[in-house]
Parts: sequence; structure tokens; C-alpha cells
Amino acid sequence: MDELKILAVDTATEACSAALLVGDKQYARWEEAPRDHTRKILPMVQAVLDEAGLSLDQLDAIAFGRGPGSFTGVRIGISVAQGLAFGAGVPLIGISTLAAMAQGVHRQEGATRVLSAIDARMNEVYFGRYELQGDCMALVGEEVVSDPALLASEFGADAVLPGNWSAVGTGFETYGEVLGTMAETLVPSQQVRFPAALDMLPLARSAWLAGEAVAVEQASPVYLRDKVTWKKLPGRE
Repeated sequence: MDELKILAVDTATEACSAALLVGDKQYARWEEAPRDHTRKILPMVQAVLDEAGLSLDQLDAIAFGRGPGSFTGVRIGISVAQGLAFGAGVPLIGISTLAAMAQGVHRQEGATRVLSAIDARMNEVYFGRYELQGDCMALVGEEVVSDPALLASEFGADAVLPGNWSAVGTGFETYGEVLGTMAETLVPSQQVRFPAALDMLPLARSAWLAGEAVAVEQASPVYLRDKVTWKKLPGRE
């Protein structure tokens, strides 16, 4: 069987990154570059392809950060991914930016339980809860957009998450005092702040093996604010 080759790109937050999986080898570029994604992402893509000695038409799929995150950043990411995939004739795999951050905390800090939160402005956060399954961080319940106080209230004194949890993202930076009550012990990540395409690779590989790649025209972003009603978190009746 030929080596699986997946390119990943992400521009959904202040960070901009590209990464490439070739069998068991990985190549990556990452930079915190607010408002400069359109200029940096394609050179990053070319850099990882050149390092691996590959061309776009040798790929099996392209993964992209589907959101949630900055509206403009998410649109740039999916547009770039669609353009590359169309030219290469390969399918797309959308990866959650919240999941990518959780995967990054697992890779760099060994975390197996992670709460990811991105500041969504308008006094809200994008939030997801993840636990390790195999070598990938898996979503528990649904990703939501919520008022931080409402989110924290779901984890009251009788329902606080037991044990140690890692916290990652700008949502915890902005609303740490409120969200810090969600778990018995909440440890802020020391090495991860934004998602990285490198951490999308294991998630994309898992999605590929599960047959979740889609045609270019079927790929779609996730904004979360498209959902009119806020849904209760798993296990909270």
C-alpha cells in the first residue's frame, strides 16, 4: 500500500499554518500572523511540499481548519483548500479548530482530557470538550457557542468535571475566572494557544480511514453561530 499523503492548512485564528503527512513523516510550518494569512499560507504550503519532494497531484487529500474561528480566517482557509484540491483533483477533509487545539495539547503536554475555548467576541466563546480515544482527541457531545457564564453554570457544584483537565484557547484567557469553575482541577496549557495544521494531521488521517473525505464542492465551514439555539452539554439534563 502506498504511503498516505495528506496536506493540512489552517487560517481560522490568529495563527497561520500548513503541514504535510507522508506515511509516518510530518513536515510543518506555523506562524502567528494576524491579518496576514492570505500572503503567508501558500508559501507555507509550497515549503512543506518542497521539503517532502512532492507535488499537489501526488496527494491523497487536503485537510483544512473548518472553524470555528474568525469568519474571515475560516473563509480564507476553505477557499485556499478548495482551490488547491480542485487543481490537484483530490478530496477535502474539514477539521475542527477546537479539536486541533486539543490535539496540540495532547502532543506537546501529554493531556488526555482537554477543554478548548476560543473567544468568539460578543461576550461568547466557542467551546468543545475532548477526551483521548486511541491517538486522537475525540469530541464529547457537541461544539457550542455560548455566553461563558451560561456555559460554566452547566458545571455547577454537583456536576463539576472530576479530576484534571487541560484548558486551551483565547476563551480561557479572556474568561478564565468564569470558565475556571468547570472542572475540579483545570490546568492552562503552557505551550498551545492557537490551532496548528500539524495537529490536524492525525485527525485528518483518522477521518480519511473512516471514509469522511468529501468532494471539493461538498466541503463547508463551521461557524457555530449558524445554530439558532444553544444546546445543553453532554450529560447535563
